[in-house]
Amino acid sequence: MTDELILYKDEENGLLKRLRRLRLQAACHTEEKGGEREDAQSEYSSILHEIVETSVSRGFQGNLWQSYLTGILVYNENAYSRACEIRGSVTGGINAVALHDFQIFMGLYRYDFSDIERWLGVSWFHMISDFSLPEDDRKLYSRRVRDRIQNVSALLAKAMDPEEFKKDLDGFYHDFGCGKFGLHKAFRVVHREGETQCSIVPITNVAHIRLDDLVGYEIQKKKLRDNTEAFLEGKKANNCLLFGDAGTGKSSSIRAVLNEYYDRGLRIIEVYRHQFRDLVDIIDQIKNRNYKFIIYMDDLSFEENETDYKYLKAVIEGGMEKRPDNVLIYATSNRRHLIRENYADKEGDIRQDMHTSDTVQEKLSLSSRFGVTIYYGAPVKSEYDQIVLGLAKKSGIDLPEDRLLTMAGSWELSHGGRSGRCAQQFIDFLLGQES
Repeated sequence: MTDELILYKDEENGLLKRLRRLRLQAACHTEEKGGEREDAQSEYSSILHEIVETSVSRGFQGNLWQSYLTGILVYNENAYSRACEIRGSVTGGINAVALHDFQIFMGLYRYDFSDIERWLGVSWFHMISDFSLPEDDRKLYSRRVRDRIQNVSALLAKAMDPEEFKKDLDGFYHDFGCGKFGLHKAFRVVHREGETQCSIVPITNVAHIRLDDLVGYEIQKKKLRDNTEAFLEGKKANNCLLFGDAGTGKSSSIRAVLNEYYDRGLRIIEVYRHQFRDLVDIIDQIKNRNYKFIIYMDDLSFEENETDYKYLKAVIEGGMEKRPDNVLIYATSNRRHLIRENYADKEGDIRQDMHTSDTVQEKLSLSSRFGVTIYYGAPVKSEYDQIVLGLAKKSGIDLPEDRLLTMAGSWELSHGGRSGRCAQQFIDFLLGQES
C-alpha cells in the first residue's frame, strides 16, 4: 500500500518501500531456500537498525515504529502540509488526497510486523515497541522538537478514522509548522559532495540564552528588539550590524533574539564568509516560506585583498531581484567598516590609483548597507562590576561582594581586559572551583 501514497512519498531513504517488499515476500512464500531467507533476515534487521538509529538520534522513546512514521509526516513538505502550516485546515480537493494517504498511514501505525517475523522465525519487533533511553542520551536532540513529535505520535496512533487522524495532524502543522523550518529554529549551510545546490540543515543544540540574561547594554538590546519586532510584524525593518569590542555580547544578543522570537516565526540561518557565493541560492530556498529569516554572519570582516564582500553587497542591495520581505541580514564585527582600511587608501599613490576617494567609498559601501548599526563598547569598571554581580547572582555564587569584585578585577587584568565574555569566564572559573 505504501506505493499508493500520493502526498507523502518516502523518497529520502525508501524504508517504507523496502518494508513493503519484505511484507510481500512473507505473504507469498511459505517456504524459502536458506540463502534467500538469510537475505530477508538481513534486510529486516537493516530496516529495524534504521528505525532505531533515526529514533535515538531524535531522542524518541516508546514505540519507535510509530515515532518513525510520525517523523515522516511532520518533516514532509508537500502541497498539503505547507497549506496547513499557513491556514490550518484547508478546503478543496487536496483534502481527499490527504485522507487517502492518512488511511494508509493508519494501517502502518497498527502494523505489528508479526507476519514478517513468523516467516523469518525471529522475534525482534518487541525490542522497538517499548523503547527507553537514559536521560543523558535524550538530551542529544532538541527536547522541544522531540516532545512535540512524540505527543502528536500518541494522538495519531489512537485516531479512530482518517478524519480524526487528519484533524490531529492539521493542528500540529498549524501550531508548529512542517519540515525542518517548522520544527527547528537555527540552521547552517552545507555543500554535500556532488550536489550543485547548497543544503540548509538544522542546528539541533542551540544555547537557550535570552536577552534578559545579558546583563547591561540595555540601549543596544532595545534597538535590536525594536528592529526585530518591526520585521516580525511585517513593517519596514533594516539589516543590522552589531560592532564593537570583542567579548561584549554581540553574538549572544543575536542568539538571544532567536530564542525570544522563535514562537513568532523567526528563524536564523548561520552563513560563513566562504559561503557568500551561496547567498542567492539560500534566499531562493526560503523566500516563499511562512517564516521570517535572519541570515546571520558572525565576526564579519575582510582584509584589503579579499573581494568576497562584493557578493554580500549585491545580495543586501543592488541586485536586479528585490530581497524578499521575509529575509534580513544580521552581522557582528569588531570593525565598524568591516573592510580593513590603510592610510594608503586615503593618501594613495597616484601611480597606483588615480581616484583614491573611489577606493575609500568602495570599502565603506558595504557597512553603509546596514540600516541599523549598534555599538557594543567595552564596559567601564562600574559596568563590569554590575555584569559580574548579575552573573554571580544568576549562578548562585555566594561570596561577599567586596571579595567577588576584587577577584573579578584581578581576573580581568590577566584575561584580556573588561568584557562580558571575561566576566562569564570568571564566573565559570568560580563554579568550577566549587566542591
